Amino acid sequence: MINKKARIAGVPYVIWMVVFIVAPLCMVAWYAFTDKSGQFTIDNISSIGQYAPVFARSIWLALIATVICLLLAFPLSYLISRMSGARQSLMIMLIMLPMWMNFLLRTYAWMTLLENNGLINRFLGLFGLGPFQMINTQGAVVLGMVYNYLPFMILPLYSIMTKIDDSIINAAKDLGANMWQVTWRVIIPLAMPGITTGITMVFVPSISTFIISRMLGGGGNILIGDLIEMQFLGNTYNPHLGSAMALVLMVIVLLCMSIANQFDDEEMEGMLL
Repeated sequence: MINKKARIAGVPYVIWMVVFIVAPLCMVAWYAFTDKSGQFTIDNISSIGQYAPVFARSIWLALIATVICLLLAFPLSYLISRMSGARQSLMIMLIMLPMWMNFLLRTYAWMTLLENNGLINRFLGLFGLGPFQMINTQGAVVLGMVYNYLPFMILPLYSIMTKIDDSIINAAKDLGANMWQVTWRVIIPLAMPGITTGITMVFVPSISTFIISRMLGGGGNILIGDLIEMQFLGNTYNPHLGSAMALVLMVIVLLCMSIANQFDDEEMEGMLL
């Protein structure tokens, strides 16, 4: 009886997955392997090779943004997890506060800060420095990724680190471990699920973004998301090629995530031995 009720309760979720996940994926695959007349073809997939530099740039910038987010979020999450309950809530609220504003508005604000006559260059000009070319660069794109997606790295790390008992850390210190050894041999292995989740939540939107690269990177720093968006909304309307790009992007993301998960498992086993 319990199993039957569980199956009935799961029906809405199955319907949701079929309508909003399975069906769109099937449509993407259909368009990717057909031409305008509906005939099967692999020309869409084979023609993606000419966009290899854009794919490489997207992966590289997404990796850089993910690593920076991890390096910033790990110590910050640990410090927050060791605070009192009221301070933890305050810090998490401050971290989430920018997320209450529109994504486009936050990115546009960085344009006004980084442009040649922006606030940063004006401030540096008071000391006789600049102006520096900060907008329309790969650095600006990475900065936009880090700023927008850093909370997605902090939250899973924080949720895992709050479960790490202080007695475990104190026991490691009593056994003679210094802070570096405690971090490497105790905290990192215990926080590995949060690290893996955070990497996924930052890397996936970073590699597929198009608003950040368009507003902060200019026309010379387009990413995969920009190419896909142009195939559906631009003058070069070609949903078949756009679907092929989206399909290849999904494969790349799945491969990167599988490699990261395997690497994390091996690292965790090595640390615990």
